Amino acid sequence: MPRRISTDEGRAALEAVRAAGDVSLPSRTDLATAVRYLLQLLSEKAPGNSVEVRVPPFGAVQVIEGPRHTRGTPPNVVETDAATWVALATGAESWTDAAAQGRIAASGTRADISDLLPLRP
Repeated sequence: MPRRISTDEGRAALEAVRAAGDVSLPSRTDLATAVRYLLQLLSEKAPGNSVEVRVPPFGAVQVIEGPRHTRGTPPNVVETDAATWVALATGAESWTDAAAQGRIAASGTRADISDLLPLRP
């Protein structure tokens, strides 16, 4: 089980990412911590195993109750880059806009997680 990121640590990393203004400017550690913290909040908000949310190379979580997969690629997958994930999870960007620009790869009938966003870090 991955180490739990404290609220203070997660918020500090998010603030560092926001202060940088451009996702390429914060330290890799701050960006990784911010992404993982937001994934952690999502998994707490919607526990389950039916949708896998991936933000390579920093992390992935399984969320939303429903059919569990045990091997191979799950039937419901959401994948996006770190900048898009931070923007979606904090409410700086809408799911619809990011999807229209092709910055979200979502497959499966349960892969639209827009009703879970933004998170409240």
